[in-house]
Amino acid sequence: MKQEDILNVLSRVEHPAIRYSLIKLGIVTDIKLIQNKVCLVFAFPFPKIPIADFLIQSVDESIKQLGLELEYTTRVMNDQERNLFLQLETEAWKG
Repeated sequence: MKQEDILNVLSRVEHPAIRYSLIKLGIVTDIKLIQNKVCLVFAFPFPKIPIADFLIQSVDESIKQLGLELEYTTRVMNDQERNLFLQLETEAWKG
């Protein structure tokens, strides 16, 4: 398994309300493959977003289908990241 394969799989995990992947939205960052673990960071636009667990579960399921484990940390986006997220949210909102 290569990092490229993992990026390819994760690039298909979309936000449930926005027509973009979690990677494009900047929610999933710092992806690294270390032995049989995919280590990454979830950067959320605001603290305590209600769908955080759902997003983590979506990524975890994709990683498990590859026969790998997910290890992650979470943080809140900085102002620049949040502004980009909000711009992308506006242009691709499904609602």
